[in-house]
Amino acid sequence: MTDMAELPDEPTGWLSDRELKHVRTQLPMLYVNVIPVRINPMGEITEVGLLLRAYDGVISRAIVAGRVLYHERIRDAIVRNLEKDLGLAAMPQVPVSPVPVAVAEYFPTKGVTPFHDSRQHATALVYVVPVDGHCEPQQDALDLTWLSPEEAASDDVAAEMAGGQHVLLRQALALCGALS
Repeated sequence: MTDMAELPDEPTGWLSDRELKHVRTQLPMLYVNVIPVRINPMGEITEVGLLLRAYDGVISRAIVAGRVLYHERIRDAIVRNLEKDLGLAAMPQVPVSPVPVAVAEYFPTKGVTPFHDSRQHATALVYVVPVDGHCEPQQDALDLTWLSPEEAASDDVAAEMAGGQHVLLRQALALCGALS
C-alpha cells in the first residue's frame, strides 16, 4: 500500500492501472451508467443510443458507463462519461436532480444479481439523459446506433449486451414510459 507521505497534495481522481486493479479487489467502486436518448417536444423518448464495444475479446452493445472520480459530483461524472463516449458535441441535458432511475450492483461472481463485471464489485447509479447534439463514438466505442425504445428493449438487442445491461435498459425505459 502507498504511504500517505507519497500521495499528491491534490488528488487527481485517477489511479494507476496497478492501483486500480488492487483497489477493485478490496472494495466496491462507484459508477454511473447512462442511457443516452433523443426526445420529442413532449419529453417522450424517441430513440435510444447504444454503443458497440470490444471487451475481453467480445464485441457487444453497451450503455455509457464510467467511474465516479474522487471529489467529482455525480452530475459532472454523467457529463464527463457522456462526452468521453459520445464526444464533446453531444450536449447532454443533465437532470436537474441527480436521482437515478435505478441502482445496479455488479459482482465479479455471476448469479449474485443480474449484473456481472468480472473485474470488480461495483455499484452503478443509472440515468436516462437526453442528448441534443451531434454524437460520435469516441475512445474505445466502435460505433453508436440509435434505436427506437422497442428495438432497444428487444430480445435481439438484449442478446448483444453483456453484464446484464439489457436488464437496466428495459427497467429504465419502462420507468420513463417508453415501453408499451
